[in-house]
Amino acid sequence: MTICKQFVDVLLIHAMMRQQREIRPHASQATGQVIVTRHAVVIGAGIVGVSSAIWLRRAGLDVTLVDRAAPGTGTSHGNGGVLAACAMVPVTAPGLIHKAPGMLLNGDFPLFMRWSYMPRLLPWLMKYLGNANDADTRRIAQDLTPIVSDSVEQHKSLCRELGLGDWVSESDYCFAYRSRADFEKEAYTWELREAAGFTPELISGPELRNYEPNLGPEITCLAIMKNHGYIRSPGGYVQALAKAFEGMGGTIRMAEVKDVTMTDGAVTAVETTQGTIACDELVLATGVWSKPLMAKLGLNVPLEAERGYHIVFKDATDGPLHPMMVASGKFVATPMEQGLRCAGIVEFGGLDAGPSEAPLALLRRQARAAFPNMQATEEIEWLGHRPAPSDSLPLIGQIGTSRVYTAFGHHHIGLTGGPKTGRLIAGLIAGQGINTDLAPYHPQRFTNR
Repeated sequence: MTICKQFVDVLLIHAMMRQQREIRPHASQATGQVIVTRHAVVIGAGIVGVSSAIWLRRAGLDVTLVDRAAPGTGTSHGNGGVLAACAMVPVTAPGLIHKAPGMLLNGDFPLFMRWSYMPRLLPWLMKYLGNANDADTRRIAQDLTPIVSDSVEQHKSLCRELGLGDWVSESDYCFAYRSRADFEKEAYTWELREAAGFTPELISGPELRNYEPNLGPEITCLAIMKNHGYIRSPGGYVQALAKAFEGMGGTIRMAEVKDVTMTDGAVTAVETTQGTIACDELVLATGVWSKPLMAKLGLNVPLEAERGYHIVFKDATDGPLHPMMVASGKFVATPMEQGLRCAGIVEFGGLDAGPSEAPLALLRRQARAAFPNMQATEEIEWLGHRPAPSDSLPLIGQIGTSRVYTAFGHHHIGLTGGPKTGRLIAGLIAGQGINTDLAPYHPQRFTNR
């Protein structure tokens, strides 16, 4: 190699190192050539974080996944398991402001409040209810569509090269109504779904009983959505993905993140209870627990913990054959490995309080009404926390030029949109082309509000 060629190579390496802050070189054992490797740290080992880590490894980065708990044991464990491609319509539909007080006072409606928490909740709640109008609902639904509408395809793409495709089950997704009139009361929501390309097939009478023989007599109308899917064990699925990530050369560290080190406006390290981890890029994928880390970076995100419950009716018989949303109770019933998981309920009460009895009692009552002949060997209760931004849109993107990227705030669509979000984040970090407009999800969109 000539001296001139050596000089040019050195210049190129130094230019790359200036462009990619703190990127650490190492020598290839085979050739001795200096190879520049970027290191990304992903905080959060739920479906969004693990998906981000896998796609980043595929893009050629060194990746460390950090969480205070084992992968797949948090909120990603407890969801309804449905890959809800049609779930682009936010809760904040027109009329919610007027309906909410009656919902809270109705013991049979799946909305609960720990009233002592109301003073802390109120600033977020005012922003949240401010979106309960036609224009904002349509805008949010349009912006959520790219994140959820190809969910099954995105999960398959995530799993395909890892040999984990069996975890993803393709299926119909049903909405169960007491009557055709109850279905028609939700015409506004169905109009928005149809605008996104999701048109239901309606069945009733003997056809309904043949399709779902175990439904109770009070359910007389089903709206069936084709081309959906579900995961039979969401926690086991995320754990399998995390194990595959390690097989790709990724690193998992169980530790609590205490702080982020910034140098000249860009991230250079993460401070954890198990020591400092140097990094070139950082991904925040810790759901509602991302808010304190955002505050350390100078951003106050209007994000609230929406407490969600599930009951697993272990080894259940005479339950549903397909995953479904029981509209009267606003809960999802999904046949899983353990049994029938019924998940739903909205409760506001923060992160610290333990589970309430009333939401679980209602969920149990609603499940028994929908499937009156169901038998189970045991009932397993669970409480988790959905990350709810005030505008119902996830935060996906880079904070300024800090090399800190956000991937949280998915509200009810974490499992559905996790692989797509991870793919987008990896594409941003790796400089790959992205065909999705990320402006609606920008992490700094609340700055001037």
